[in-house]
Amino acid sequence: MSTTIGVAVIAAVVAYALRDPSPVGYFASADAADRFTGAYREAMADMPPPDRTIDIRTGYGVVRVYHFAGGTDPAAAPLLLLPGSASASPVWAGNLPSLLRQRSVYTVDLLGEPGMSIQQRPVATLADHARWLHEVLLALPEPRIHLFGLSFGGWNAMNLAVHHPEKIASVILLDPILVFGDLSFGVVLRSIPIAFRWAPRSWRDSFASWTANDAPIEDEPVARMIEVGLQAYVVKLSAPARPSDDALRGVTAPVLLLMAGKSRLHDSAEAADTARQLLPAATVKVYPDASHAINGEYPDEIAADVAAFLS
Repeated sequence: MSTTIGVAVIAAVVAYALRDPSPVGYFASADAADRFTGAYREAMADMPPPDRTIDIRTGYGVVRVYHFAGGTDPAAAPLLLLPGSASASPVWAGNLPSLLRQRSVYTVDLLGEPGMSIQQRPVATLADHARWLHEVLLALPEPRIHLFGLSFGGWNAMNLAVHHPEKIASVILLDPILVFGDLSFGVVLRSIPIAFRWAPRSWRDSFASWTANDAPIEDEPVARMIEVGLQAYVVKLSAPARPSDDALRGVTAPVLLLMAGKSRLHDSAEAADTARQLLPAATVKVYPDASHAINGEYPDEIAADVAAFLS
C-alpha cells in the first residue's frame, strides 16, 4: 500500500472515529480552556514582551497577532512567523532574540489551532486556509511582509503564496510538511493515538520526543503548552494537501528552504531535491543533523541564514 493511499485510509478512519457535528475548532470545556490559557501565559513569559497585541477580524474568525519591534531600519519589511500545528506564538521564544536583531517581527496564532485565535467559520478548502491568512496580511500596515513558517506553518506560508501572493516579499520555510514531500508513514501511524483527547499525557510526550529524534521532553513551558493544547482543543480544519508541481512552479516570491536532515516526518533530502527542481531560483539548505525540532536546535544558525537571504 503506497504512503499516499495509507495516509488517506488512516485519515478517513480517524475522521470517522472523531466525528463531531461542530464545524469549527473549540476547547473541549471551560476547564480545558482555562488550563490551556494558563499554560499559554506561562510560555509567553519566556518571550520578549510584544509592543502590540492585535486581534484581527477575518471572514473566518478573529486572529491573534503579536508585534515585536526590532532591527535598526524601520522601513525594513517585517517577518511574520507561522508556528507548527498544535503550537502557537510561544514556540518562537528561542528564535525571537536573534531575529529581532535584524528587523521587526509579527507572530500569529494559527486559526483553528490551540491558541488565542478564535475560529468562527469553517476552513474547509485550501482556498479557505489561504484566505484567512491573506486577510491578516491585508490588515497589517506594512506594504510587504516576509512569511516565515515552521512545519505546518510552512505549509500555510506556501499555500498562501500559491493562492494570494499579494504583499508577500518572500517565503522562508523551516522543515515544512506537505510542500515538497509526503508525510512519512511512521508519523501518520504514530499520530493516530494522540488524536484522541482521552489519550494519556505519556502518549503525547512520547510522540513529541519521537519527532525530535528521541530527545527527552522536559516539562518546560512551551512543551507543556503544546501538550495541554493537544488534549484541550478539538481541531476542525480540512486536511492540508501538497501543492501541485505546476502551482509550486508558479510561485514568484523568493523562497528560502531550510530542511532538517534527520527529520522523521518526511524524506528531507528528497524534498530538498524536489524544491530545487521546481523552484530553481530558491535557496535550499539541509541541516544534516537537525530533527524536526530544528527551530529550537539551531536558532542562531537559522537567523544567520535568514539574514543572508534577506540581504
